[in-house]
Amino acid sequence: MRFAWIDLREVPRQQIQAVVDAAVHARMAGVVSADAELLATLPPTVTRVLMPANPAAKKTAPDKDKDTDTRDKAAKESSKESKPATGHDVLLRKFTTQDELDALAADQRTGTGTPVAGFVDVRDDRTLQLSCASAMALPYTVIHFADPTKIPLEIVLAAAEPAEGKLVTVVDGLEEAAIVFDVLERGSDGILFTPRGADDVFALARLLQAGTPQLELSTLTVESIRHVGLGDRVCVDTCSHFEEDEGILVGSYSSGFVLCCSETHPLPYMPTRPFRVNAGALHSYTLGPDNRTNYLSEVGSGTALLAVGADGRTRRVVVGRAKLESRPLLEIRTHAEDGRLVSLTVQDDWHVRVLGPGGKVLNVTELQPGDELLGYLATDKRHVGLPIGEFCKEV
Repeated sequence: MRFAWIDLREVPRQQIQAVVDAAVHARMAGVVSADAELLATLPPTVTRVLMPANPAAKKTAPDKDKDTDTRDKAAKESSKESKPATGHDVLLRKFTTQDELDALAADQRTGTGTPVAGFVDVRDDRTLQLSCASAMALPYTVIHFADPTKIPLEIVLAAAEPAEGKLVTVVDGLEEAAIVFDVLERGSDGILFTPRGADDVFALARLLQAGTPQLELSTLTVESIRHVGLGDRVCVDTCSHFEEDEGILVGSYSSGFVLCCSETHPLPYMPTRPFRVNAGALHSYTLGPDNRTNYLSEVGSGTALLAVGADGRTRRVVVGRAKLESRPLLEIRTHAEDGRLVSLTVQDDWHVRVLGPGGKVLNVTELQPGDELLGYLATDKRHVGLPIGEFCKEV
């Protein structure tokens, strides 16, 4: 699970208490400070990370030319020198060389009583390799990347895949935090973030909690299908590759949606479009993250939607473009087990498909009364796409 450490070292003095209170209230995973006395006041629910004002690791790593007894002595001396004072849970030390990293790893192996973390500033290939080595050797490795490219982070993530330690990436804002958590689909285990004030802490908490829900899909029974004539339909082209049992939820009413299939499956007269859903008429609702709906007419480049699997799993996908064209339309009327009407209007063409139970692919023009589709029933009424507790009747 991803986490965040709040860095107090550059927070203005007048803001520190408010930031600390926000970090505790928002259940941030950790707080980093050079002030051991401040850390000692924090509750045990927060990991207290001490980074001394002079964080350079002591160069006590053993000389490789010395014998085994000398190396053991050096490791023990390093352990004594770095033994932490009380009041913190993790000791964070900066290192710039392999010898310094070896000393930190020796401290960890000799059991000083407090986990040892390393901080490395990645500026070139040498320091990049150091960060990879640290990720394998220490329980925590905090990395600051000097350049804006995320390629070095990708390299560290790949190198540290089998490691038990946690990777913490320094970020300079909430936007970068969101990017860092998505790199290689896995992202950094944690981030180190310096807030400007308490509001930034709460905004970060919302980012950490962001996710997509597991949906409980319902079986819908087809009542009728009918040709309704020419209208405008929308193809939604996303920036993601759909799985074979995935699509997006679309419906004429905000209370019910049908799972519309992506064009991942082969078609006889055209190549597959595994990023596309031929979704429906432009008036239709589609479900996005945070339980918010959009009309298909509102969907465009940059819009976030939910990709939904036949088992109810969801993930966030981003729209690359939406394509609206006039086509003959087909209305599909279904009902749920509770009798609720769920309606969908789509392009009147065999190539348009919806999903049935178990992920069965169904061509809309071949549907018959009694056929079963997968859908989602919503209990919320909507105003500008947001749930609202008011009377609303849709026909």
